[in-house]
Amino acid sequence: MTYQEFLKTKEVERIEAGFKVNVLNSHLFPFQRDIVSWALQKGKAAIFSDCGTGKTIMQLEWAYRVHEHTGRNVLVIAPLAVTEQTKKEGAKFGIPVNVCRTQDDVTDGINITNYEMLEHFEPDSFVGVVLDESSILKSFTSSTRNELIDDFQHVPYKLACTATPSPNDHSELGNHAEFLGIMSRTEMLSTYFIHDGGNTSSWRLKGYGESKFWEWVATWAVCVRNPSDLGYTSEGYELPPLNLIEHITESKPKEYELFAKRAETLSERREARKESMPDRIKAARELVEESTDNWLIWCDYNIESQELHREIPGSVEVVGSDSPDFKAESALKFADGKIKALVSKPSIYGFGMNFQNCHEVIFCGISDSYEQFYQAIRRCWRYGQKNPVNVHIILSEAELNVLENIKKKQAQMDELQNKMVALMRDVTMSEIKHTTRITTEYKPKKELKLAI
Repeated sequence: MTYQEFLKTKEVERIEAGFKVNVLNSHLFPFQRDIVSWALQKGKAAIFSDCGTGKTIMQLEWAYRVHEHTGRNVLVIAPLAVTEQTKKEGAKFGIPVNVCRTQDDVTDGINITNYEMLEHFEPDSFVGVVLDESSILKSFTSSTRNELIDDFQHVPYKLACTATPSPNDHSELGNHAEFLGIMSRTEMLSTYFIHDGGNTSSWRLKGYGESKFWEWVATWAVCVRNPSDLGYTSEGYELPPLNLIEHITESKPKEYELFAKRAETLSERREARKESMPDRIKAARELVEESTDNWLIWCDYNIESQELHREIPGSVEVVGSDSPDFKAESALKFADGKIKALVSKPSIYGFGMNFQNCHEVIFCGISDSYEQFYQAIRRCWRYGQKNPVNVHIILSEAELNVLENIKKKQAQMDELQNKMVALMRDVTMSEIKHTTRITTEYKPKKELKLAI
C-alpha cells in the first residue's frame, strides 16, 4: 500500500442509504426542509436540534416520506408523556399518527409508542424507526440502549432526534453512531480517541484528530441550536429573557458550629435537603399563591412531591407510579392551561414536553445533574415562548455548593457547544446543500375545471 493509498483510507466516507425527495410539507421552514431532505437521502441520520426548533415536525415528515416511499410502517419511540402531544402536533401538520402500546395496535402509516412498551413490538416488521429524545442512548451500559441497538439493527431507515448533546459525552455520540449502523462505539473510540493516562474508562480525542472527528460526526448528524448556525435566517428564533431567581432559605448551624457550613459530601447534602424541606415548600407555596400564572414545579423526591401537592391549592401531582393515561392526560391539560400548578420530577416530564404556555418555573431543590436541570428549564424556555421565563431556584444556605456546581457546568457546556458547532458548521452546510433542491407540497383548495 502506498502512502497516498493509506491516506485515502483515512478519509471520511459519506454514507447514503436513503432516497431523494422533491416535495416536502409546506409547514416546514427552509432550514427544516433541507435537514429533512438530507436525512431522507442519508437513510440513517441524527438530528441534534435545540428545543423549539421543530424536531417534531421534522421527524414526522421524515417518517411520513419513508412510509410513502416504501409503503410500509414506521415506528416512532418517545418518552411516555410525549406520545399524545406528538399525535396532536401531527394533526396540525396534516400527518396522521397512531398511538399504540402493542404490535396489535399498529396501523398503516406512522405509529408511536413509548420506550417502556418496546418489548411488545416486532422491530423487523417496520421499515423505519425514529427515536424521539434519543439521548436515552446516553448510557452505554443500559439495557434500553442495548435493546434499541440490537432489535433495530436490520431496520433500513433510522432517525435519532434529540437536543444538542454534550460535546464531551463521547459515549452518547458513539451510541448514536452504533444505533444508526454508522460505526460501533468501540471502533469510534479506537479511531479518534486515546486513553487518558492510566484510566482506561476515560477517553480523550487524539491531538490531531479533533477536527476529523467532528467532520465525521457531521456526515451523519446535523447539529443546530439556531437556524443561523447553518447560514439560515434566525427570524422568529429569538429566545426570550431567562431569569434565574435564587431563593435562599436559612440553614441552622449544628450545636458545635458558630455558623452553618455548606454541605460537602453526599450524605451531608441529603441531610441538608431533608432539613430545609419545610422552608422550601413554604417558599414555593407563597410564590404560587401570589400569582395567577401557570406554574411548573420540579422536585426530586416523593416526599417533596407529596408535600408540595398538599400545600399548594389547585396543584396536580404526577409521580412515577401513576398510570400512563394519567401522565399523558395531565401533561396535555397543563399544556392547555387547565392546571394551575403541575408538580412532578424531571425524570417524568423533563424531556420532550412542550410547555410554552408556562413561563413561571420552580425548582424546589436541585441535584448535581446539569442535563436534568437544563432540559427541565427548556420545557418552557424554548423558541416560540412569548414571555420572559422566570426560573425560581429554592434551596438552603447549606446547599449552595450544588448551585455553584450547576453554574460551572453550564459555563463549560456553553463553551464546548460553541466549539462543536463551529467545527461542524462547514461540513454540515456542505452536506445539506449536497442534497437535491426541493419544493413545498402544493395542496389545491379548489377543483380545476377546464372549459372546452
